[in-house]
Amino acid sequence: MSKISILGCGWLGLPLAKSLLAKKHELKTSTTSQEKIENLKNLGLNPFLISISDVIEGDVSGFLNDSEILIIDIPPNITNSENEDFTAKIKNLIPEIEKSMVQKVLFVSATSVYDDDEIFRNITEETPENPVTESAKQMMKAEEILFQNKNFQTTSLRFGGLYGEERHPIKYLSGRSGIANPDAPINLIGLYDCIGIIEKIIEKNAWNEVFNGVNPKHPTRKEYYNGQAEKLGLPLVGFYESKISVGKIIDSSKVEKVLDYQFGEL
Repeated sequence: MSKISILGCGWLGLPLAKSLLAKKHELKTSTTSQEKIENLKNLGLNPFLISISDVIEGDVSGFLNDSEILIIDIPPNITNSENEDFTAKIKNLIPEIEKSMVQKVLFVSATSVYDDDEIFRNITEETPENPVTESAKQMMKAEEILFQNKNFQTTSLRFGGLYGEERHPIKYLSGRSGIANPDAPINLIGLYDCIGIIEKIIEKNAWNEVFNGVNPKHPTRKEYYNGQAEKLGLPLVGFYESKISVGKIIDSSKVEKVLDYQFGEL
């Protein structure tokens, strides 16, 4: 079993930590919220209060001490009103990783590092990245910073749109109108698959790799979201049909082949 530190204990990080603990891994977790510390303690997740910005606040040395693997699950917080410097966070973290016993870093990235087009290209890990949004650009730069460092091994896991029982896009799209790209293929991944792939990377010792993490089924946005709305008895989504749809098809066959992973139902 491995000694693992999880930086970020939110929607994905918390259930991931629970699953890894159940598999007898030795864990340390982090949160930026004092209110969450007691709950994480009660779950046996050995929490640390850590905040990373221009400086690192909290006992990051203790958080990383003795761990072999660091999982970084802190997405960029980019809004129209305020842009954080996400790459600066990663740069500030690097010296702390170098001082620790961490040998392997798993970086939770996103498929937004690939751009969309009108022909819905098949995107593999070999496809050249072309991030368009500020968030995707910083995510791509963070990947580069980690891969360039030879003091540890890095694997980047690029997830598509994340969903779970309490977080499904149809709950936000239902009843809305003017939604773009009705004919674009979806690239979603369920929480259970996110956790399963991360556990496979650890189990298979699959480092110095890039993986796309997206369910292999790609119905159109209109077909899938309105199918989900009908299934749940929710109002349908109104799509904007007058403009040509743009998108992409994310290929996750490398996950299936290299990690011997079987995706769940979409």
